Amino acid sequence: MAHPPLTSKLPRTGTTIFTVMSALATEHQAVNLGQGFPDYHMNEELVARVYEAMKQGHNQYAPMPGLPALREALAEKAAFLYQANVDPATEITITPGGTYAIYTALTAILHPGDEVIVFEPAYDSYIPNIEINGAKAIPLPLSYPDYRIDWDLVRTAITPRTRAILLNSPHNPTGSVLSRHDIEELRSVTRNTGIFIVSDEVYEHLIFDGLPHESMLRYPDLLERSFVCFSFGKTYHCTGWKLGYCMSPPALTTEFRKVHQFNAFTCFTPAQVALAEYLKNREAYLSLPRFMQQKRDYFVELMKQTRFDLLPSSGSYFICATYGRISDESDRDLAIRLTKEAGVATIPVSSFYHNQKDDKVLRFCFAKQSRTLQQAVERLMKL
Repeated sequence: MAHPPLTSKLPRTGTTIFTVMSALATEHQAVNLGQGFPDYHMNEELVARVYEAMKQGHNQYAPMPGLPALREALAEKAAFLYQANVDPATEITITPGGTYAIYTALTAILHPGDEVIVFEPAYDSYIPNIEINGAKAIPLPLSYPDYRIDWDLVRTAITPRTRAILLNSPHNPTGSVLSRHDIEELRSVTRNTGIFIVSDEVYEHLIFDGLPHESMLRYPDLLERSFVCFSFGKTYHCTGWKLGYCMSPPALTTEFRKVHQFNAFTCFTPAQVALAEYLKNREAYLSLPRFMQQKRDYFVELMKQTRFDLLPSSGSYFICATYGRISDESDRDLAIRLTKEAGVATIPVSSFYHNQKDDKVLRFCFAKQSRTLQQAVERLMKL
């Protein structure tokens, strides 16, 4: 029996490049420096706390916005790090991952015909999230090779239909970060407008070289129009938990929760119980910049033995590289060949552009054990 006709809401969207390259890595037993997840264990204390929470019977639904104790701990963290006065009852919602939080924020504010400014290369969920809500993404290129925002370009792109600007810092895939200059420019272009800010800050603690994280939480005038999205998975090396949260003013949170309550409704309770206590250990997140910078620096030093040329990375799990001394292939063709022939999986950065713009750049994930990075570089040295 034939199925009813179906018109796709995402006709230009296929399987994500992360799924494609990870499957290829498995098939060819390649070292996977493509998809962004650690290959080392998370903190044993946090694991034990989840187990203890389950044994103590915390296995039923948590409240729709999230466990009160966890939201209170997050409010204390926001005050400590960013001097932000965030109400845990009306301004914080626990979500099944940072990507979900971004989708929910966009769904809460977008109507057909609205426009959202997106900076490319962009995390691959952004444009589909916009389009499935009937809105239009306005992709603007970051300035290559330092991947900075061209604010003059932003000003020319703003129209009466501009509903939101979507930011990501530290940035995936490039590792660039917002500066204080960017904050001042953002203030300038949004002041006295109805433009919202959706700020993807899932890598907030993975920032290097003593740079500050310019969170929207630091700036009350920006926060009043912002949905600020975070991830526990990136902070505590547990990406498979798919647990995050969104901070936004009460009126925005109300609309956010209207969407959330009819989608996931709530999140895994034992992990929320465990995190509420574990957040009291500030050193667990304050030590992350140093920990991940050591991995970045180690990988950079190893890669000097290859013919790749690394671009700067000031944050995130990632660092990008050009390969003009190796090949003139497209980045996608080289990424596939590296996986099959060299046994190292990467991500072609053209996959983060709506038009597949190819600057011949590959993205490497360095959130790996030292021996994993060593093994990968030993293979790349043969190119």
